[in-house]
Amino acid sequence: MELYPKIETSSRDTIKQFQESKLKELLIYLQDHSPFYQRLFKENNLDINDIKTLEDLQKIPTTSKNDLQQHNHNFFCVPFDKIVDYSTTSGTLGDPVTFGLSDNDLERLAYNEAISFACAGVQKGDVVQMITTIDKRFMAGLAYFLGLRKMGASVVRMGPGIPELQWDSIFRYKPKYLITVPSFLLKMIDYAEKHGLDYKNSSVYGAICIGEGLKNQDFADNILSKKIKEKWDIQLFSTYASTEMSTAFTECEFQVGGHQHPELIITEILDENENPVQEGESGELTITTLGVEAIPLLRFKTGDLVKAHYEPCQCGRNTMRLSPVIGRKQQMIKYKGTTLYPPAMGDILNDFNNILCYQIVIQSDEIGLDEIIIKLSTDNENENFVNEVRDHFRAKLRVGPKIEIVDFDILSKIVFNPISRKPINFIDLRA
Repeated sequence: MELYPKIETSSRDTIKQFQESKLKELLIYLQDHSPFYQRLFKENNLDINDIKTLEDLQKIPTTSKNDLQQHNHNFFCVPFDKIVDYSTTSGTLGDPVTFGLSDNDLERLAYNEAISFACAGVQKGDVVQMITTIDKRFMAGLAYFLGLRKMGASVVRMGPGIPELQWDSIFRYKPKYLITVPSFLLKMIDYAEKHGLDYKNSSVYGAICIGEGLKNQDFADNILSKKIKEKWDIQLFSTYASTEMSTAFTECEFQVGGHQHPELIITEILDENENPVQEGESGELTITTLGVEAIPLLRFKTGDLVKAHYEPCQCGRNTMRLSPVIGRKQQMIKYKGTTLYPPAMGDILNDFNNILCYQIVIQSDEIGLDEIIIKLSTDNENENFVNEVRDHFRAKLRVGPKIEIVDFDILSKIVFNPISRKPINFIDLRA
């Protein structure tokens, strides 16, 4: 298997032509096998032969998460006896959606992760410790395992949590890479320091980080990344993916955005009117999957606001690179005339070393306006601490939200709920 596909170092024109040929194959497949897209083409009088270029995609209506929730079974393109794995989305913005994967889809998923990990520098023979669940219908955990196996790496399947066990495995099996939510690295560092573990001289070279951002829009380290690196001198690689796209965008060694895999996905960045944004502008990531057999998607709006970067990377790839996610479109908050997204508030809270955990709650007040409540646990006993946090918000974001101090034992059980795949740092209670 080729871990460094030649198409990724081809010219932009060659990549575009390659994707247009794959798009034609996809449209024929959807016309023949997808009840949902058969109906969509018919209702919109669409002739798939009119779609010849990537620009022609704009003739096709977009697909939303709402479509997937309302017509889940109509997206299946294979009989149910061809499904070998069932996964569900995390349900961040609504009811989870069921995704079935065929045997070919699992092969594609493994290939995607293998070339993504190779992009970050993982090689055959490396030991990789997975600090992420592989159960609970979580596609990503399964994908990581399959991809590492496919590329010939060794896997230590630890699962999330329990710093003591993670360190035991690190010293026992000497992994070169970890796969983890980055904020958990701070918990591991804290445990190591309190128990006198020589973590700075461990085997760990780097961590491939999921679920939380590590970079600002200029690709400089954000506060979370800086806090980790100040304590532990390891490489941190961002990766972005979702169940719906069955594809990852992972950073290379130059860490200037997640690389697109042209064989596996077509990307568009759309404005609020569903028109392509100008280069350098942010918009909603909209994807078309290539090579998916069971539930392929055409112009699916992810809800994530990003920027695309097209200049060639120093690694030699000419693929589009994704910026860090600016925010979820549906999580946009209008607060006292200011537009906010949860990641920006999380960055501010990460500025404080003595915030043990936090949760941002958005609700509507009695007149229907957005109201922000920040619940946090702290070991800072200074009675002015809440004012310090609020003043920092005012300085950075020009707003001062309501702040509540909550006992760590209570809040941590809500934030790190064992039935959730990620820390629950944000709750939206608006209608």
